[in-house]
Amino acid sequence: MKSTRNLSRGEGRRLGNVALIAFMLGSLLLLSLIRARFSPIGKTGEAIKEEEQQAMRKESVKMEAADDAAASAAEEEEEETQPKPTDTSGGGGGGVSSTAVAAGDVATGHLRLGKPVCYESSRRSDTCEAAGDVRVQGRTQTIHVRPLEQEWKVKPYCRKHDAFALSHVKEWTLRPLPAAAPRCTVNSSATAFVLSTGGFTGNLFHDYTDVLIPAFITARRYAGEVQFLVSSFKSWWTNKYLQIFQQLSRHEVVDVDNDDEVRCYPSVVVGPTFHRELGVDASRTAPPGTSMADFRATLRAAFGLERAAAAPSGDRWDIRRRPRLLIISRRSTRRLLNERAMVDMAMSLGFDVRVGDPDVSTDVSKFARLVNSADVMVGVHGAGLTNMVFLPAGAVLIQVVPYGGLEWLARGTFREPAADMEVHYLEYMIQLDETTLSEQYPKDDPVLRDPASVHKQGWNALKTVYLDKQNVRPHLGRLKNTFMEALKLLPHGRSD
Repeated sequence: MKSTRNLSRGEGRRLGNVALIAFMLGSLLLLSLIRARFSPIGKTGEAIKEEEQQAMRKESVKMEAADDAAASAAEEEEEETQPKPTDTSGGGGGGVSSTAVAAGDVATGHLRLGKPVCYESSRRSDTCEAAGDVRVQGRTQTIHVRPLEQEWKVKPYCRKHDAFALSHVKEWTLRPLPAAAPRCTVNSSATAFVLSTGGFTGNLFHDYTDVLIPAFITARRYAGEVQFLVSSFKSWWTNKYLQIFQQLSRHEVVDVDNDDEVRCYPSVVVGPTFHRELGVDASRTAPPGTSMADFRATLRAAFGLERAAAAPSGDRWDIRRRPRLLIISRRSTRRLLNERAMVDMAMSLGFDVRVGDPDVSTDVSKFARLVNSADVMVGVHGAGLTNMVFLPAGAVLIQVVPYGGLEWLARGTFREPAADMEVHYLEYMIQLDETTLSEQYPKDDPVLRDPASVHKQGWNALKTVYLDKQNVRPHLGRLKNTFMEALKLLPHGRSD
């Protein structure tokens, strides 16, 4: 009887295993039927993988930007890996588009392996690089290249998702060199570098974050053997920053859109590479380790700035033993209504005070020297604070943040860049009793009571209320504490 019971149990286990195997086979059959019904018929694993990759590229091109450039600047955080090929569907917007022209590519619909000619160099920029027989025809914004197997189109400005900015940027096309190639009229051994000064140039913040710093990032690796071909050329703008371009290149700057030459080069770069707002990512540069400190050194060389670091003069009788405070004044919105009282208060603390009022016509070299002479710079949030690029290392930037929940904007534009510039950063937040908005709106108005509700209406509403309609009157007692905190960060007055 005992052996009979054991046999029965063994048979039961075998039957259970058979049932389990049958269930698994049935499940596999069901999954196969489902796949046949809903999956693309006849596509190989490689084809499906390629479709997924194309979808990812398209998604990267379709990323939305904020309505205003400053807003998008503050909100974006770069999540950089290796350069990615951009959308090859020929879609609109700011992305690169390509058209296959080689027979093999037309047949397969695939990009060739390896780094493409044009790629997304960051979430804000597209860059094209090609080498060989390069012929630039500026009048038609066309570059012929041999070897090249695809036609590419790109707008060489670092706000690829901002439709308004790009509406002021001309599109460039890279094409395979035809049999009846245009003949070279000018030959150069340098690398051609096409960039645009359209977009938002003319605003100091955008001059640097959209053009000058990306140009530095891209051009520095060529050690002067690069020629700037500037599209959407503005003579007043180029002349304003000519000393910076001359630090990066030994060749003349060309107004390429109005150039009748066929310029021939061994290589070309179209579109500068963006890293972050007013910043350089040293881990992504060539040569490796190039940083914002190097860009600031370039500015000092360009404009003859004497102070690399904030330190008092060695002469005990020199006025420079007193720390200098520079107030960035504004003429229209976000004005400091008690500026004169601020000057008097700062002087009572021992500061040598200066007031600067930069605008679009300000001589950059002259104003850069004034900023470089300062140990502390203070101003209300705005493009004028971009002059922090000229401050010596160890100086202090005080950003006066207007009322209205604008901490995020202040952080992305000036607070975060300060660290890479080796500049100390302090913030003075305007309170309700310090803003003229309290005189324009009832106490229970959402503008005063609930700024977040205004933010939800979009950038235009936010900008109109909190940036365009507001002036400020900082409380001198509270501001004095901030100035005293700045003094503690400086080497002035410390014992030798």
